[in-house]
Amino acid sequence: MTAPLRFLIAENEPPSARAKRRESVGRSSGETYLTVLKVLAPTAHCDRIKSADVGSALPSGAALAGYDGVFLTGSPLHLYQETAETRREVGFMRAVFESGTPAFGSCAGLQVATVAAGGSVRRNANGREAAFARRITPTEAGRSHPLLDGRPASFDAPAVHTDEVETLPAGASLLASNRVTGVQAADIRFGPDGVFWGVQYHPELGLDEVAAALRRQAEDLIEDGLARSHAEVAAYAEEIESLHLNPERRDLAWRLGLDEQVTNKDERQTELRNFIGHLVKPRRSERGRA
Repeated sequence: MTAPLRFLIAENEPPSARAKRRESVGRSSGETYLTVLKVLAPTAHCDRIKSADVGSALPSGAALAGYDGVFLTGSPLHLYQETAETRREVGFMRAVFESGTPAFGSCAGLQVATVAAGGSVRRNANGREAAFARRITPTEAGRSHPLLDGRPASFDAPAVHTDEVETLPAGASLLASNRVTGVQAADIRFGPDGVFWGVQYHPELGLDEVAAALRRQAEDLIEDGLARSHAEVAAYAEEIESLHLNPERRDLAWRLGLDEQVTNKDERQTELRNFIGHLVKPRRSERGRA
């Protein structure tokens, strides 16, 4: 009998951001991942650690090499600012690379892996990407890469970020871009066995969480010129949340400029499903034959 998969979720949010997120949407970024993974891999055993926090540690008796996959969440921390929190996150990711356990990350998760492998991150040169990343286009390498298997030639995805990967580390492959963010998806290899697949967008987020993020960041959206008033942000967020509650509302999808790549949960979570199917399960099979 095959043992259940073991996943580790590394929550990159610091405590203050975790609290704000719970106030607005009822769960932290790590808890969102936990909910999604329980659907994608119902029998998997999932542990969660808070990699930015003081004293963060694996569960007693656990080792990184004992997990079948590691998932890195988003975070408001800036990886180009060296702080105790960012040092802890980068150090954790380097340990994941050294363990050889395959890892996946979204948004800041991609940025953490980039810095851990020797690349760099900066404030997004084209400004904030809020609510949705539009017209993400796979590169030539991305069109044949299993991470993006099933994605069309151009697609949208939930996205909320102010920072971006500036330079990918040596040996990494750029898999997708759009006009706002040069690195929307990447495959990063580091050390003898380290492998990471990551995206700048958020395949794990439901539309309710996109709406909540906009409400939390209303002041910043106005300051950046993406909205003129709190009322505009509130109205936009309300339409997104309504589409979450009624995904069959074609009128809302039309007004928001969204198709099934965002409105359909299965399509939206493509990269997570591909990571589990292509990197995690084959690895478990190989270990089972050893």
